[in-house]
Amino acid sequence: MISKDSLTHHISQQFNAELEEVRGHLLAMGGLVEKQVNDAVTALIDADSGLAQQVREIDDQINQMERNIDEECIRILARRQPAASDLRLIISISKSVIDLERIGDEATKIAKRAIQLCEEGEAPRGYVEVRHIGDQVRKMVQEALDAFARFDADLALSVAKYDKQIDREYKTALRELVTYMMEDPRSITRVLSIIWVLRSLERIGDHARNIAELVIYLVRGTDVKHLGLARMEEEVLGSADKTKDN
Repeated sequence: MISKDSLTHHISQQFNAELEEVRGHLLAMGGLVEKQVNDAVTALIDADSGLAQQVREIDDQINQMERNIDEECIRILARRQPAASDLRLIISISKSVIDLERIGDEATKIAKRAIQLCEEGEAPRGYVEVRHIGDQVRKMVQEALDAFARFDADLALSVAKYDKQIDREYKTALRELVTYMMEDPRSITRVLSIIWVLRSLERIGDHARNIAELVIYLVRGTDVKHLGLARMEEEVLGSADKTKDN
């Protein structure tokens, strides 16, 4: 089992510094992506095309951060040839940046829809759902990153569990909006934009869950990606019990 303290167990202080630095860069990228999601949803709700444009412009910075972190991970793998928990850390970081970059892409899509709706006129329905699900997925991203920062498998498990609720609420909102479009065909174009926004938010929740699963892999050493929630909980809580017993 890995903890924050284990990052400083190497004889080489330079290696300790490299690991801490690349982890810090991941968390910095995560903070920017989290802000991007929040601003994209705010831009849509407030019909703020200026804020939406800012979200779109940040996307290039997010992409560059992903490339930089990838290069750092490759350098560490080549020079240090890490093993065990160090290798899991580098693997988890290199995979997490992919999910963070994709969250940024989804936030950019939301921002584009916000600009489009500013030009066409607001959709008649769906803003309450966007605000609600938007707040929830932003919290999922925040807690997934907090779990990574603290090596907290229990918090990561709660993020993974919460994704199921997001999926249910997304499907409920989708049914309601489709029914509304059938009743009022004039609303179809604008309500479809809201449906695509909700789809982006649901995908952001999926990526947050992926990061949470990587935290569990990092901390517990078990790949839980293709396990159901029940098995995942068993792995996390079972590993914790074994640690206590030892």
